[in-house]
Order: sequence, then C-alpha cells, then structure tokens
Amino acid sequence: MSDSLPHLPALRLGRTYESLDKIEVKDHRTGEVKALVSQVNGGILKRDFAKLSSARTALKKFTVAELIGLSAKAGELFLNGTLPLGDRGHTQTAQQYVETLSLTSGLPHVMVRRNMGKLHYALTHLGEVLNGLSRGLDLSIIDRGYGEQFGTKLSFFPTCQALGLVMPSNSPAVNSLWLPAVALKTPVVIKPGKEEPWTPFRLIQAFIAAGVPAEAFGFYPTDHDGAATILNTCGRALIFGDKSTTDQYANNPAIEVHGPGWSKFLIGEDQIENWRDYIDVIAGAISDNGGRSCINASAIVVPKYAAEIADALAQKLGPITPTRPDDEKARLSGFANPKMADFIDGQIEEGLKTPGAEDVTAKYRNGTRKAVFEGGTYMRPTIVRCDSFAHPLANKEFLCPYASVVTCPQSEMLGQIGYTLACSAITKDQPFIEQLEAFSHIERLNIGPVSTMAISWDQPHEGNMFEFLWQRRSIERAW
Repeated sequence: MSDSLPHLPALRLGRTYESLDKIEVKDHRTGEVKALVSQVNGGILKRDFAKLSSARTALKKFTVAELIGLSAKAGELFLNGTLPLGDRGHTQTAQQYVETLSLTSGLPHVMVRRNMGKLHYALTHLGEVLNGLSRGLDLSIIDRGYGEQFGTKLSFFPTCQALGLVMPSNSPAVNSLWLPAVALKTPVVIKPGKEEPWTPFRLIQAFIAAGVPAEAFGFYPTDHDGAATILNTCGRALIFGDKSTTDQYANNPAIEVHGPGWSKFLIGEDQIENWRDYIDVIAGAISDNGGRSCINASAIVVPKYAAEIADALAQKLGPITPTRPDDEKARLSGFANPKMADFIDGQIEEGLKTPGAEDVTAKYRNGTRKAVFEGGTYMRPTIVRCDSFAHPLANKEFLCPYASVVTCPQSEMLGQIGYTLACSAITKDQPFIEQLEAFSHIERLNIGPVSTMAISWDQPHEGNMFEFLWQRRSIERAW
C-alpha cells in the first residue's frame, strides 16, 4: 500500500532524496494516510549548506526582470497546472491540490482557493511588489552590482547565501512571504509544516516547470535540530510560531520572526456612536480565513458600548457551525491536531474563571465551543467581552475566530494595546490619528473601517524582503 501513496522526497538543492525515516500525512477527519514525506537530519543539511554558493550561482545567470517573468509563469502553473507530486510518478492537478490540502489541514476548499488566489496574485505581480519593496529602485542595478539612479551612486550586496524558512501549517498564503526571494536571486531552503508540505512543494514544482533552476530550492522536512540548522546557517531566515518559539530569536537581526499578530480594531470617541455601521467589517476581520491569520482581528477596543458591540458580533458569528469541506459557504477550519482545539478551549475556559469577562457567543452558539463534525474537530467562534486589558483574555490570539471586546478610554488606548501587527483605527480625530501614526508598536495602520485582513503587496505588514536580502554599500569605481 505504501508504494501506491504519493511520496514527497526531500529536495537537496534540487536533487530528490528518499530517506528511510518518513512521516505520514493524514486526513484530519479519518486518519487515513494521504502521503509519506521523507525526513532528513541536521547532518544532511550541513553537508548541503556547504554547497549553497552553487545554488546562488544558478540564479545569478538570470536578470531580475527574467526571474520576475518566470515567477509569473510559475504563478499560472501553481494556480491551474498539473505538476509533479513526489518521485513515484504521481502528478497533482489544481483541484487535487485543493482537496488534498483540505483533507490534511482542515481548511475548507473555498479557503484553500482564496489562498491560492493570493499566491497567484503575488507571483504574477512581483514587478509591482518589488517596486514597492525597493522604493522604485532600478533593479538592473542588482544585476550589474552597481549603478546610478536619482543622481546617486548605488550598490547592493547579498546578505546571505540562501533564505531559510521554518514554515507553519496554519495557512497556505503565508508562503507568499518568501516568493520575492527567487526574483531577488536568493535560493530558498524550506522546512515545511508537518501537516502542510503541499503548498511549498507545489510552488517549488511550479517554479521549476517555469524554468527556474531546480538547485535554487531546498525542501527539507526535518526535526527541531534540523530547523535550528536552517535558522543558523543560511544567513537570513524566517520563523513562524507562538510567542515561546519566536521569543528565542527576537534579538537576532538575521532571523525575521512571525509570531502572534494581536491585530486590533480601535474605535475612537468621535465614531463610537456609529458602531453599528462597522459590525460587518469587524466580524469579517475576526472570522475570515477561519481565524487562522496573524492579521485576523483578535481585540476590539472601544471607549464605551462594549456589551452592545460584543452582543452584535456574537449574533453574527456565534451561530456559525462546521460544514463539509466542499461547502462554498464554509466558515470554519478543522484542526489537523485535535489536541490544539482542546488546548484553545481549555485556555478560554480557564480565562473565563477570572471575573470581568463574559463569553457573549455562548447564548447564540446552540452547542459547545469545541465541535466534532464528520470526524473533524473544530473551534466555533468566540467573542469575549472584557472590562479592561488587565483581564487575561483581553489580548489573546488563537487559531480560530476569537476576539475580545475591551473597554478602554481613547486617551489610554495606545498605552494599553501593546504590539499590534495590523491596526484598523476607526476615527477622524486628527490629533488621535497623529498619535497612531507616531506609535511605534503598530506594523500596519489602517485609518477608517478597513479590515485588518486587507494587505498591500507593495507595503509589507511585517518586514521588507528586499532590505532583508540585499544591503546597500558605498561604492567608488575608478575603472
């Protein structure tokens, strides 16, 4: 039976490698094995990383413009093409990718397709993305190594041999963060998420089919030691995880950490009387993508009417129930690891024991918060009203539709909210807007009723891939 299953090999800088050590990727509902994935250890990684210069050399043969064109071709292949799936002759259509990813990750088909659309857009608009990231740089300067623009001599050098990536399993679109690296002539070395090897593998196959050299890609399913090797050897790396994971690397400038976003809506005193006008956009920001994104809103901060706002959100979100994965109206994602749902449910229940908070969705839920449907485990939406930010549930983030509605005077908001990846401030109060613009703990700021989920590819909400991978140097050429 195992020979009939797809096998995803490690890609050792483009070369397939089957390991004796394999893990099974299973259907989150039935436990049926859907694929085998070869695992590699830190020793193999270290041997391969000694050859990273050859991977960079393979990309150096192309201009940035050529790689942008090949990336666009890869985007079309990713979205619509039939691509190799492993090394046993299997192939995968776009629909098979949707179905398989849904089975193992718990994301319903409609959400997988939306994530595919985001990746396709990023790949087919890389010229615009890089123009924004580089602030209009003539990218042929990267090809030549030096040049002049805006009357200024310019030169850039690469900061690393490769971009290392320790990927999560929560959402396919997170892979969009590394896509510009290829056009910026930087090899990528990926440790895929345990339940989500499909998206990085399919993206790599799309790039290769489009004409990008295979040796520019490393696909290394590995353990914690292997992940540490990737993070500490490539020169530049991205890591995703919870606070306990990302805090270990918070002070390392070579590692860009992507942890909890604690994204928020703030409603100013000047707009709070109109709160009913904003319920739809806030509810969408809480629940879109199954609540799995770091830019999903997890706190709504208001000077008053917290009870009324929480109740209105609970009426909209509380009745949502799990549905079949192919339901076009599906709103919830299942958990590949049911223990994560147990943990989240336990954390919320424990927090509710502290006075000053109420699960407002309880009266609209008609059932338990944690739900089992057709063998899958789901977390239904939870809206908690909190009296203040002192409550343990006021500034929490979970991998499901969860948000607190917190009462806080406008004058105290910026002193209370802490780090916020995406902040949508619904206010026309110019002095307050100026305070928000000067607040250093907000990464992406929206003014007005804009979803925290709204992104601009040329304005990254967390980190700048161009500046991460290329550094400017002074230059003077006498010849």
